[in-house]
Amino acid sequence: MSLYRNSKEKLALIKEKPFSLERELQSVTEKNLNEIFGLEFVASEFQHNNLRIDTLAYDTYKKSFVVIEYKREKSFSVVDQGFAYLSLILNNQAEFVLEFNKKFQEKKGKADFDWSQMRVLFLTRSFTVHQLEAINFRDLPIELWEVTRYEGDVLQYLQIKSSGTKASIETLGISNSEVNKVSKEVKNYSEDDYLSSKPDGNGKKLYSQLKEKISIIDSEVVAHPTKSYISFQLPNNWRNIFYCHISSNKVRIDFTRTKPEDFKDPEKKVYYNENSIKYYKQDISSVEISSEKELEYGIYLIQQAYDKFVKEN
Repeated sequence: MSLYRNSKEKLALIKEKPFSLERELQSVTEKNLNEIFGLEFVASEFQHNNLRIDTLAYDTYKKSFVVIEYKREKSFSVVDQGFAYLSLILNNQAEFVLEFNKKFQEKKGKADFDWSQMRVLFLTRSFTVHQLEAINFRDLPIELWEVTRYEGDVLQYLQIKSSGTKASIETLGISNSEVNKVSKEVKNYSEDDYLSSKPDGNGKKLYSQLKEKISIIDSEVVAHPTKSYISFQLPNNWRNIFYCHISSNKVRIDFTRTKPEDFKDPEKKVYYNENSIKYYKQDISSVEISSEKELEYGIYLIQQAYDKFVKEN
């Protein structure tokens, strides 16, 4: 993709300025992890059992570790290396918890982390066709990101999505015991995975109606499922606009980076999550929907949250 600078309707091509060393990309990424990916930095060049992790990060929302690897050469297997890192963490959980506690001055135990939602991010200038096809599974906890630097210190981080296949990594029939262990314990959750874990009832029905109405606000807004909730985001933006928790008879909508006073809320239905700063390091306000009448009011609030998000991001 070519980028141009517009000066009085005269376009000038912005030239690419590739990183000469992996370390350059690693340094700028580690210093801006939260801005780029919404992650917290834990450690750089973390080494254990003859494996070295370029960047060890932490996902506050999912309570899970994230491995980030930087590559200049193209001759590497994203599946083999990705599973090796995940296996390393699963088999040495105590060491990673210790590193986390040392960094953040916490006293967490292994039970405070969600080991099933770990993932590996590979960052490079471009990927081969073989590497792109290798992530073409719905449940593979591996992400590919192409990073391009242009003159003027302009950087672009672009996630390369799979083609949307529904095939499972299990169809590969991999016999490696460590790979099989990781594939069973670490999961890339789909919307169906989340919904199937919830009881049938009014909550699922309301969510289906809610999702349809959200597409009218902006068809680009997409569902981003996790183990605990389904968030809604815009493409190439990790920030959640809001996220949904479904129970048997209702849907709770959590609005990120907001307080009740940010809404026009004549019915006073929006309430503040008192623990949001402590656990998520941001303000979160919520509303509960338990009927079709309340659904319309929920959409009224979602529209406001969406407008606020677009303006600020």
